[in-house]
Amino acid sequence: MWDRMVAGEEYLANEPRIVEASARAQDLTDAYNATTARQGELRRQLLEELLGAVGEGTEIRPPLRVDLGSHLRFGARCFANFGLIALDVAPIVVGDDVQIGPNVQLLTPTHPLDPAPRRAKWEAAEPITIGDNVWLGGGAIVLPGVVIGENTVVGAGAVVSRDLPADVVAVGNPARVIRRLA
Repeated sequence: MWDRMVAGEEYLANEPRIVEASARAQDLTDAYNATTARQGELRRQLLEELLGAVGEGTEIRPPLRVDLGSHLRFGARCFANFGLIALDVAPIVVGDDVQIGPNVQLLTPTHPLDPAPRRAKWEAAEPITIGDNVWLGGGAIVLPGVVIGENTVVGAGAVVSRDLPADVVAVGNPARVIRRLA
């Protein structure tokens, strides 16, 4: 089941290994979210245990919420402000020097449109990739399967439902490119 989930195929969300991995992640995020700013070393240790990767100089301000944590990878020198939600049942890869505003959501899960499999807890997921030096404004939502090119700025509150190229500014719901950078 685990391999199906990572491969983007349908899986049962209540499969015991997934439930256990999610419980572990919740325990670690609860511990992380209970730390204070003066507990930098403990915060770093908890992040390294929780996440798939966390680059040098990366700071993620609590509270943080993840599904599994192990599929979330941050590059170097990133900053995520308060309230990041990263539903990482598929991989989420965040490049270097990425800035993430408060209350941003990175959402990889998808659900069947047919109500019967949804009731039976069938899900799927698609990865998210965020290029180097991207800025995600506060409250932005990045949906399953999206790739955001390097140096792109996503405006506050934008809903990114499609890939965005490098070197653009995108705003709105759905997010649309309004300007090229450089």
